[in-house]
Amino acid sequence: MADSKAVEGSNDSRRQRPSEKRTSPATFYRQVVAELRKVVYPTRDQLTTYFIVVMVFVLVVMAIVSVLDLGFGKLALAVFGGQSQQ
Repeated sequence: MADSKAVEGSNDSRRQRPSEKRTSPATFYRQVVAELRKVVYPTRDQLTTYFIVVMVFVLVVMAIVSVLDLGFGKLALAVFGGQSQQ
């Protein structure tokens, strides 16, 4: 019985919390605008540099994955489907 009251007590504590007021759409919009004013946008040079770094990284990863795919494909073909020796 003590366990069931402990569980009920936790439900009661949720009901008795001070009610949290919902934010009105106008207040939400004002808060969003205020947060967007805090954002530090990159300069054109920074954006160009970031773009180049990301593209080089993507190309390097693509090359690694392509080489691994080719190697594992050849290995699988050699092990499971190689030319029959007669």
